[in-house]
Amino acid sequence: MNHLQLIIKREYLNKVKNKTFIIMTFLSPLIMVGIGTLVGYLSQLNNDKVRTISVLDESGLFSDEFESDDNLIYELMDGAGLEDAKTIVESSGNYGLLYIPKVDSLDQLSERITFYSEDSPSPILLDEIEDAIAAKANFLKLKEAGLDPRQIEKLRIRVNTKLETFGGEKTSKLSIGLKLGFGGLAGYLLFMFIIIYGNMIMRSVIEEKTSRIIEVIISSVKPIKLLLGKIIGTSLAGVTQFLAWVVLIGIFSFVIAAIFGIDNGAMQQQDALEQAQAIAGSEDFVQEFIKEFFHLPLLNLVIMFILFFIGGYLTYASLYAAIGAAVDSETDTQQFMLPILMPLILAVYVGVFTVIDNPHGTVSQVFSFIPLTSPVVMLMRIPFGVPLWQQILSVVILFATFIVTVWFAAKIYRVGILMYGKKASYKELIKWLKY
Repeated sequence: MNHLQLIIKREYLNKVKNKTFIIMTFLSPLIMVGIGTLVGYLSQLNNDKVRTISVLDESGLFSDEFESDDNLIYELMDGAGLEDAKTIVESSGNYGLLYIPKVDSLDQLSERITFYSEDSPSPILLDEIEDAIAAKANFLKLKEAGLDPRQIEKLRIRVNTKLETFGGEKTSKLSIGLKLGFGGLAGYLLFMFIIIYGNMIMRSVIEEKTSRIIEVIISSVKPIKLLLGKIIGTSLAGVTQFLAWVVLIGIFSFVIAAIFGIDNGAMQQQDALEQAQAIAGSEDFVQEFIKEFFHLPLLNLVIMFILFFIGGYLTYASLYAAIGAAVDSETDTQQFMLPILMPLILAVYVGVFTVIDNPHGTVSQVFSFIPLTSPVVMLMRIPFGVPLWQQILSVVILFATFIVTVWFAAKIYRVGILMYGKKASYKELIKWLKY
């Protein structure tokens, strides 16, 4: 077994056998599931609360427009003045009082309706009340004008634009949403993985440097092999932990849901169902979702995600390792972190504000070839149909940059790893590159 394999094995085993690594591997998913369960439980409590709203309708026009449900009950008040109604509602503990005054014309109504409550009501509740009143008021307004509201509703045209490329490929708004979701998720995962495990590599280098273990190792191993072994070994440990988190989150979610009877995704599922029914019926929505999902370039997405994930992480990991070699403590790393984090942050902003608006625009294309931003930007572009030659060229540039980055990082690493008691500057790093 050569030195590189030995170093990779050593780094991997040191990480996965570390007590902190083991504890966090099990504790992090438990904390995430616990937070999700708590949010689900609190949402359930909030939804189970029944609110009663009293309605004082002096106009007599809207009494039948408010429909009660399991969580919201409307009670009509008759024969009471406004002040008496406010006193009754406040003493009864009802959630609020909706006051609709008697007006000479419907035009005055929009500025005269008042909702009284102990504290500010939710915007969703206000929207529901306003929509109910506006629908009836518009209906009556049309009748006053001598128009048949029902006939006008029948004459109203709802536009549902079909989408198709010049090559004949059909798509839809749902398809665009799926592409944005897949691209954004891929870019976000890579962004978080680089930050979390890049810092792990940096701390590992600092620990070995301060413990002087590195002085023994460096005497028999070339710096570039030691650097590569540390990067690859720590990366494999990170992938192991990430996969363990995925499995454990699934297990913990199932166990906690079974024990406490709390469905963490209940609210999201309910919202999705309501949106589906609002669009075209839940069955049609599900069928459309499945159809559009399998129309995505799934194989292309998976392959390129792996390639950009590996290339992007290794490129940034070599930079993190070089920083670790150049300093004596983690507090000294701050001056070197900004140039590394800025391209990542820029990539996320370009992806969110540019790729979403125009995935094939000049800015999107340029940043999908720049190696420090391409892993995030290109992954967000691929679902929208990037030509294969652009993807391959971007990958080649990325891995070529990784080779160059490792070479430069190794030159810093071989000098900095044996430097103690002196804070490195950018001027010092440039000197080390010339050695």
